Amino acid sequence: MTNQFYLSWKLGIILLIIAVQSAACNSDNNKNKFEQSQSSSTYQIKSSLNDEITKTRSNIITETVKNVSPAVVGINVTQIRQYHDPFSSFFDDPFFRQFFGNRGTYSQKVKGLGSGFIISEDGYILTNDHVAGNASEVTITMTNGKHYNAKIVGSDPVTDICLLKIDEDNLPFIQLGNSDDIIIGEWVIALGNPFGLFEINDKPTVTVGVISATGMNLEPINNRYYLNMIQTDAAINGGNSGGPLVNSLGQVVGMNTLIFTGGSGSQGNIGLGFAIPINKVKRIIDELKENGKIDRDFDVGLRIQSLDESIANYYNLSDTRGVIVTQVLPRSPAGKSGLEVGDVILQVDEYKINNEQTLIGVFQEFRTGQTISLKILRDNEVLIKKMRLDSK
Repeated sequence: MTNQFYLSWKLGIILLIIAVQSAACNSDNNKNKFEQSQSSSTYQIKSSLNDEITKTRSNIITETVKNVSPAVVGINVTQIRQYHDPFSSFFDDPFFRQFFGNRGTYSQKVKGLGSGFIISEDGYILTNDHVAGNASEVTITMTNGKHYNAKIVGSDPVTDICLLKIDEDNLPFIQLGNSDDIIIGEWVIALGNPFGLFEINDKPTVTVGVISATGMNLEPINNRYYLNMIQTDAAINGGNSGGPLVNSLGQVVGMNTLIFTGGSGSQGNIGLGFAIPINKVKRIIDELKENGKIDRDFDVGLRIQSLDESIANYYNLSDTRGVIVTQVLPRSPAGKSGLEVGDVILQVDEYKINNEQTLIGVFQEFRTGQTISLKILRDNEVLIKKMRLDSK
């Protein structure tokens, strides 16, 4: 009896130990399942947050950059420039020529770079005249790393616009927008090849800013006239010339052309960049495609002078904007229009005249055969005169 009781008691203890171990094992399994569930849930939350952050980072600006970048190109040019030795007359002496040779006019290759953008799938490319207009060789670099030799279809130094062409089809291109529809303060993106950085990774450099102002008439530079320009604070630097200024929809609204550096030896961007309005560019490229140049074969027959304080006071003008007519040639467009010596020209079509250089630049905007309107002041009376720009 005692042995049987002992065996039963021992068996009970063994069963109890087994039950406790089983309960502990189940508890560990449940804990592991809970921890795995918690880990999976945390991963899902992190993944969702990463997706949201990515979506937030990807916006209309980044999408536009991705879409238009393949149509932006780097441009490398070689120009042949003529130089004249100031001491050439000295070396013309036969005695010195036998030692130094002919030291008169000589040629030298000069390399340069800039930016451009493809405007049609068959390879038409826009850039500035000051980038490629006088080049003897033009090389285009695409974002896929390919290089093409380009020919100059036509170039217009006056408006600083140059049209190039490469022999290729099915190219990416940028849609031309409407620069008359831009809004001061709207976002714009400048793309290009500043300082030749395009050559490093075959990608354009991107800067973002806003439209700061429109209708800016700047002083001419090297007989290039910059009227009705778009001002932006998107950073434009050396080598950006000829690149596109696009709106947030990916449409070109201007061609990056100039910067103001603030002087004092500075050459960097200070937030004053200027682009040629794309509507003006459209008119020029149509003529360049057809004729290779712009027809301005007319002479208005005027001699003019900028106003100063004394002239403005004499005519009771509130400021010195405008020009005074000092001579009118007979049988010229000016003579036929009825302009007279002493008239003050205040405006031509939609262009307000600031000074003599502005008026000269404004006349470059028109073509032979066009009729333009001049707003003038004569004897304290404002008059409108029509002038037809007949050929010389």
